[in-house]
Amino acid sequence: MNEFHSTRRDFLRQASVTGLAASALGTPWQQLLAAEKHGTKHGAKKQPIPVGKAEHCIMIWLGGGSCHIDTWDPKRKGDAKAKKAGSYYDPIPTAIKGTDVCEHLSKCAPILDRFNIVRSVHHEVIDEHAAATNRMHTGRPTTGTITYPSVGSVVAHKRGAASEHAPAYVLIGYPNVTRGPGFLGSKAGYVYLTDTNAGPSGFTRSSRVNQSRQDRRERLLAKMRAEYRQKSVGGQTIQDYDQSVAEALRLSGPEFMKVFQLGNEKSDLRNAYGGEFGQRCLLSRRLIQSGVRFIEVSHNLNFVNGTGWDTHNDGQLNQHLLIKELDSALSALVLDLEQQKLLDKTLIVVASEFGRPASFDSGGGRGHQSKAFSVVLAGGGLQNGKTIGETDELGAKIVSRPVSVPDLHATIYAALGIDPTEELFSGDRPVPITDMGDPVRELFG
Repeated sequence: MNEFHSTRRDFLRQASVTGLAASALGTPWQQLLAAEKHGTKHGAKKQPIPVGKAEHCIMIWLGGGSCHIDTWDPKRKGDAKAKKAGSYYDPIPTAIKGTDVCEHLSKCAPILDRFNIVRSVHHEVIDEHAAATNRMHTGRPTTGTITYPSVGSVVAHKRGAASEHAPAYVLIGYPNVTRGPGFLGSKAGYVYLTDTNAGPSGFTRSSRVNQSRQDRRERLLAKMRAEYRQKSVGGQTIQDYDQSVAEALRLSGPEFMKVFQLGNEKSDLRNAYGGEFGQRCLLSRRLIQSGVRFIEVSHNLNFVNGTGWDTHNDGQLNQHLLIKELDSALSALVLDLEQQKLLDKTLIVVASEFGRPASFDSGGGRGHQSKAFSVVLAGGGLQNGKTIGETDELGAKIVSRPVSVPDLHATIYAALGIDPTEELFSGDRPVPITDMGDPVRELFG
């Protein structure tokens, strides 16, 4: 038979093989993902992933949408009454040459060489706080088919606690699915704090239960668990339950609960941290020392300016109160960690769901902006004292070095010694830790 002659059956068979091959290679997007996984992109060898030396992470969450041009990326002075677009405050110089910040960050400014400001973070979620918060915490858009884990849960899953007497992940803020473990399951979830002095709700032993009574209770529980295991088929569910019971007993013991005795700290240090938010940051340092791997601290819980960081209308007028509170607590945390020889081991992330535009609305406040805003990284063994990225004259557009949310997550993971190119598993389905994120390599040695 002529080698170029084929029957209809031959054609269909060949088409089937070709189709399977194309399916295996996937769409151009899938091919790009495969190239990323194997270290190539458009034929070029991908740079090796940097490996950081941080052991812990404290994320300070400015919920509501903090204005980048009124904090970390000041621009020309505006006028809310005249509706002249621009920053609300004057700029001041910092320890990073050529980098200014808002005048109300006066305590952070002289120690900014311990920080990095990333001025070119961006995503596409603009008008919805919850969706943007989800994007910043999970690195992905909301989907109806899969619940992605938060950055805190990924760190808890990959690194675990640094001590058997501490949980891996503590949340001092808003408990919701955005901060949760998603498909990783409850073992990667958070311990939620409502009272910085008393510890997690339900963990504190009643004063009527002495140690002898507690010991009897634990022996009875152990006996009941042993009897149940003998009668049941067993499996992962029982193992997970046993691990949860063991962890709960450890965390309700004196070793972990003494972390919440903030009164043991010197009064000068407590005063330096400031009010309730500052005390949460001080507690974060103590939690780090106890072995907690990841802590999220929300800042806007007390609404000192009336609106928190969601500065529409009148919230703009007293925004400086929030900024000053952040300035005191953040600078105290950095210097305290440095004094304790923990700053290089602890990555501090200051983030919000989006920024705000330079223009003022009818009430004198600002709207939402996600196409350009700032995130701050401090400590963590990074090459600190850098300003990454640049925005235009009003902070509306990125003009150099854009950093996506997946890039930001990849940077956090890499700083903590986690390979951001690895895969997690939702059942049998592989899910990359980041959505093709690449670490900000300028921050690594």
